Amino acid sequence: MITKDRRAELLRTLRILRELPERPPVIVTDNGSGDGTAEAVARDFPDVVLLRPGHNLGALGRNLGVRHVRTPYVAFCDDDTWWQPHSLRHAAGILDERPLLAAVTARIVVEPSGEDDPIVADMRDSPLSGPDWLPGPALGSFLAGATVMRTVAFRAVGGFHAGLWFGGEEELLATDLLRRGWWLSYVPSLTVHHAASKARDSTARRTVGLRNTLWFTWLRRPLRPALRRTGYLLRTVPRDVASLRAFALAAAGLPWVLKQREPVPAELEDRLWLLEKAQRASTARRYVG
Repeated sequence: MITKDRRAELLRTLRILRELPERPPVIVTDNGSGDGTAEAVARDFPDVVLLRPGHNLGALGRNLGVRHVRTPYVAFCDDDTWWQPHSLRHAAGILDERPLLAAVTARIVVEPSGEDDPIVADMRDSPLSGPDWLPGPALGSFLAGATVMRTVAFRAVGGFHAGLWFGGEEELLATDLLRRGWWLSYVPSLTVHHAASKARDSTARRTVGLRNTLWFTWLRRPLRPALRRTGYLLRTVPRDVASLRAFALAAAGLPWVLKQREPVPAELEDRLWLLEKAQRASTARRYVG
């Protein structure tokens, strides 16, 4: 779990995780909180492995956490999400039986309404096909706060990419897993609850999300698909300062992006194109806010 300046929400989540029947070991990376988060965790939850890098690592805080994992699977969790009892045990059983399955992503229930998160429909109706042994629809990406992943698979691809830092960082990791022959799946019998934090800047999140979408596109998509997706985003994102800043940041990062560019093979690009078309029609994925 990664956190920054969300002490009350994190402590609530840790209390819930402590009561899970699976009794999972918990690792928290505090990304430089200034609100006493780390001190509260150390005081109230001495059994939690608390990592304090001293500054904000973004998604790389998960990489740091996984270095301390000693189990075959790692369940990611955000400070405003928590796993439903028995879901972690069920996820481990699914992964035990399917050695080529890298990760399973749970159904996400929005609290306090109890409704499915809009992204659930996207996962349920994934356009990708997969082998019969998959426990649910094949996925092309995942949501870190609702996913249990095979530890060796995460480490094999290097975890989350340092360049993206945070914001839609899962897409690149997922693609690199698929490239190595791993599978990802949505499993509706797993459940994660999400009480969205009010301490979030939706405009800043949109800016980095769009920037990272562009960086991912040029890191992994072949030339023509990369041009097509960039053009589509230019035509369709809101015409505002946040979008302008996202494109400016993306352009500024092109030197390192092009240096690290590794386009995927044609078979995987076909899958990415199916996902892109589905995302265009999705009501859950909009660069607004």
